[in-house]
Amino acid sequence: MPGCRNVVVVRPLRLPLASRNATERRATRAMKIRCLLFGMLVLVTAPLGAGSGDRLAIRVTPKVALAPALLIVQTTVESNAQNRSIEVIAESDDFYRGSEIPLDGDKAPRTTRFEFRDLPGGVYRVAAVLKGANEQRLAETGLTVTVVESDLAR
Repeated sequence: MPGCRNVVVVRPLRLPLASRNATERRATRAMKIRCLLFGMLVLVTAPLGAGSGDRLAIRVTPKVALAPALLIVQTTVESNAQNRSIEVIAESDDFYRGSEIPLDGDKAPRTTRFEFRDLPGGVYRVAAVLKGANEQRLAETGLTVTVVESDLAR
């Protein structure tokens, strides 16, 4: 017939009152567990060494890469008139690469970005060194990154 449409009415499943309460309790408990796990995950993955009282923090991405790898290193430096340069080093048993840039004391940008391209396979210690006048080390931090040798790179 013109103007008529097929209509399907879907009604929610009605559980007995006792079953609904048990189901609601299970759902509430599951939600509490998820919230607790999420909160713990946020606390565990918060960047270490990046607190407001720290003079230097480092972040490297990725933590694990395939060779030849591109590592992006971002440093965060507390503003201070003594800051003269920052050096970033990527070093393994068989490979070394480093870069240093000057800083203009408390006028320097808080964050700097370094890129290390085409790193061969190995376990790398990536370190940042904040230097003052006369190459004096003001702060140092670092972490470990793994570059996996790839059969495709050969």
